[in-house]
Amino acid sequence: MKKVIAAINMTVDGFCDHTAGIPDEEIHDHYADLLRKADTVLYGRITYQLMEFWKTLVKEPSGDKSMDDFALVMDNTPKLVFSHTLKTLDWESAKLATRTIEEEVAALKQSYNENGKDIFVGSPSLIVELTKLHLIDEYQLCIHPVVVGSGLPLFKNITDRMLLKLIKTKTFNGGAIILYYKPANKEK
Repeated sequence: MKKVIAAINMTVDGFCDHTAGIPDEEIHDHYADLLRKADTVLYGRITYQLMEFWKTLVKEPSGDKSMDDFALVMDNTPKLVFSHTLKTLDWESAKLATRTIEEEVAALKQSYNENGKDIFVGSPSLIVELTKLHLIDEYQLCIHPVVVGSGLPLFKNITDRMLLKLIKTKTFNGGAIILYYKPANKEK
């Protein structure tokens, strides 16, 4: 069965901000590889609108190979967007969710998947909601060597204690590190 994987960029002081990190070639390549393994990526409206930046690079490449390659992968990755305000999307690979997040995730997990691809969650609000529902199978927290002092903490609205088990780490030359965790109460 497909796993639900929360993959998010964070600062050393624990804030989620896709714009605060230091996305070098190595990180772009990592996330392009990650998206190639995605059945679907779940986004909330704010993160989805931020990710629309990559759509522009498909039409007008930047000349930076890692960014342009990431843009192509992002453009082709299926996206499911949860929004109360958006009524339409103009990105061919994106669609609006029509059911609750719990219903959408259940349907995605049970849909046929011959490639073994997983469901990724890239928005802080959706990660919190799925954490509360105990539907996250793995957390991939990319910690960038940046302190921003304020912002949106990932687990802001989590009130119950949750134990995580470290599965592995991945260190990047630029100083970022990904911590791979699974909830301690989940089987392999």
